[in-house]
Amino acid sequence: MQTSKTIAALSTGSLPSGVAVIRLSGPTAFEAVERICGQLPKPRALALKTLKHPQTGEALDQGLVAVFPGPHSFTGEDCAEFQVHGSPAGVKAILSALTTHCDVALAGAGDFTRRAFENGKLDLTAVEGLGDLLAAETESQRRQALSRLEGGLADQIAVWRSLLLHARAEIEARLDFSDEDDVPFELPAHFVADLQTLAGALSAARATYDRGRIVREGFRIVLAGAPNAGKSSLLNRLAGSDVAIVTAEAGTTRDTKDVAIDLGGQYVTLTDTAGLRDTISLAEGEGIVRARKAMQAADLVLWLMAPGDAQPFPDMDRSVWRIGTKSDLDGAGPEVDLRLSALTGDGIETLLKRLESHIEGRLGASEASLVSHLRDRDALDAALGSVESALGRIEQPELCAEDLRRAADVLAALIGLMDNEAVLDRLFAGFCIGK
Repeated sequence: MQTSKTIAALSTGSLPSGVAVIRLSGPTAFEAVERICGQLPKPRALALKTLKHPQTGEALDQGLVAVFPGPHSFTGEDCAEFQVHGSPAGVKAILSALTTHCDVALAGAGDFTRRAFENGKLDLTAVEGLGDLLAAETESQRRQALSRLEGGLADQIAVWRSLLLHARAEIEARLDFSDEDDVPFELPAHFVADLQTLAGALSAARATYDRGRIVREGFRIVLAGAPNAGKSSLLNRLAGSDVAIVTAEAGTTRDTKDVAIDLGGQYVTLTDTAGLRDTISLAEGEGIVRARKAMQAADLVLWLMAPGDAQPFPDMDRSVWRIGTKSDLDGAGPEVDLRLSALTGDGIETLLKRLESHIEGRLGASEASLVSHLRDRDALDAALGSVESALGRIEQPELCAEDLRRAADVLAALIGLMDNEAVLDRLFAGFCIGK
């Protein structure tokens, strides 16, 4: 699929920098390159060129140029790249010179990746994997994202869709002859067993979503408790910097505050919250509402209790650890799972080791799940529901075939074989310009 407009953009990070990469994609990409650097280099080979303005002949920069003829390129179109000095003025001048060509325009967010998808170079799960890879901050996130980008989930979906299409064909082939009295409607002996196996595979994949989500989004730990229980002090200690305000005044924290840390190679989000108590302050009251919402969404709640704290322990359906704080102070503390002091550091190392072990236990020893996006979970839920419905309607072949069609269509939409423009717009908008 060819797109009428050629696009250009800076594909590297913020300027100034040592090197800046400018990329182009589209039917007139090579013509635009020729206009500012003369003869094209050999495909997929770097050549040192002086870049000149096509109208004035003024030298803009010196850099390496490479061209990638379609369809053997990232987008499937003719592509080109300039590796030039990372000067803000220089990059601006080169982009300005490129867009003097009548068919070259500046790219928007995700435009290059969207063209790769539209030209069949990437499916939607691979696109999401690419986005996850660009955002990866830990080794586990990198491995999971790369597996998705390389087609791990798409390959599995292709197997499931093939089974569904074959099962549907078995039914419809027999329906075509259902009016003939001498041809009985009998499905193969293995038909039900195959669908049951498929349902089991979909269910097993769906069950890995929580693990995949934790790797991708991070393990969510919420620090909660009464005012002045030491939540902000512990957050600062774990983050290694003064990210939260700490005072002796109760109710200092009035909103949730997230801080990300790398704990044993796992991405962890720590959330500081407002102290839970009865209050007439509207601002503090709103903070308490947000604190309770954060606790309900957490993977683990650390309920902090200072000496003399009588705050009732929360009744929750989440994992909750009782943590005794301010162990450096005199006074009997409540019964807790662990005591520590954010001031002296006593107990902090023990807490971190226990957290690391707990997260490893949640994730398991197996490879990270490829089912890591909410879209994956919803699609698998829908496909599994349709397959189970089909199993319950074997004696109603027309309805059974329709259930199988719906399951196949849901999986097709997951990899982008059936377009949903709203999903596409939201997905590609999350990419940076130049990608």
